[in-house]
Amino acid sequence: MAIDPNSTIGALAPFKNARMRKLLAALEGNWQAEMEGYHTYLALANRETDAVRAQVLRHLASAELEHAVLWATRLMELGGSQPIYSGSPHGNADSFASRAGGPLMALRRLEIEESRHIANYGTQLKELGDEPSVAILQHVIEDEKDHYRELGSLLRGRGHVIQGGKQIVDAKGMLEEMLAKRNNGNAQAGSWIGDAIYGVNDGLGAIFGIVSGVSGATAGNGKYVLLAGLAGMIASALSMGSGAYLAAKSEREIYEAEVEREREAIAMNPSEARQLLSLYYQVKGLPEEDSEHVVDHIAADPDLMLKALAAERLNTSEDGLKVPWISATSGALSTAVGAMIPVLPFFFMTGTAAVVTAAIVSLIAHFAVGAAKSLITVRSWWSSGFEMTAVGAVEGAVTYAIGLWLGHLGA
Repeated sequence: MAIDPNSTIGALAPFKNARMRKLLAALEGNWQAEMEGYHTYLALANRETDAVRAQVLRHLASAELEHAVLWATRLMELGGSQPIYSGSPHGNADSFASRAGGPLMALRRLEIEESRHIANYGTQLKELGDEPSVAILQHVIEDEKDHYRELGSLLRGRGHVIQGGKQIVDAKGMLEEMLAKRNNGNAQAGSWIGDAIYGVNDGLGAIFGIVSGVSGATAGNGKYVLLAGLAGMIASALSMGSGAYLAAKSEREIYEAEVEREREAIAMNPSEARQLLSLYYQVKGLPEEDSEHVVDHIAADPDLMLKALAAERLNTSEDGLKVPWISATSGALSTAVGAMIPVLPFFFMTGTAAVVTAAIVSLIAHFAVGAAKSLITVRSWWSSGFEMTAVGAVEGAVTYAIGLWLGHLGA
């Protein structure tokens, strides 16, 4: 009896559809588990007070997210839809067991979860029947084994390594995180903030002096005060911007020239360079034997040796240099803003009323700028504000008196 091929394919279709649904469900379940792991690790890292543990947990979170991307990609390749995460925004980090047991208990629970994931993925190796998915499984299983070992290292206080022996704790990143925590989560003020405050102060002080002097000489004639104030504002802004740009550019050029000299000196006499760096560390209090050991480690990398010696010799690093265009922009704009404040009243007023209003507005601005300086200093805002107000008041009084005197001479 002949068998109709079409009827055979039709009979197998429900079986294939069932297998595909099962495969898609398994891949989506894997995606959900990885996303839950990602949110859990990230939440625990954000709450962690130990900088090393926090950084390792963030590394594990990024690995879980990478796994989730792999599962989502394969899921859609098979015709499935983009999965939607249905768990908590903090994963399992908010569970009673994780919060009640403390950080170490939470790590222990994560270690157990990783072992369960490894076992579950091992079972799927035999059941999925989809070669691309099996390839992803093999990759993920190796990563999960590394995660299991890494969590064990965190719990037992051993070194933190991943496959290939590469350390995953980045010293620079950990240093930045610890400094941020010391500053109560506030990032260190950038150099442009200092340039901006200095620029506002310079523009305000200089143009307040000009406005006071011209007001005294002309009895508050708005026309002359505006002309003098606006001309002074433009000149001050351009001067401050160009000066800040040239200063930052010169600083960078000098640094680069000195670094190049250090590079040549190291190439010509490497032993002397090593001895010099060792002596720098000894002067800072490091014992000779320890400093020699540190230098031996640094000298293994020529670029690291150059950076270390340049930092000691020049008392700075490339990261500490200002960016010329940022310094120029912040300096010029802030100077223009500060310079405009004493001039504003003369757009709407004239005579004594304009002079008095300009003085009051300028003194208030002096206080505000002085208080703003507390962002980058350790002084209290009110002390810094009153100090700058006093300086501005003296400056305004002196220049106004000189303007009066000059006005009488001209008369």
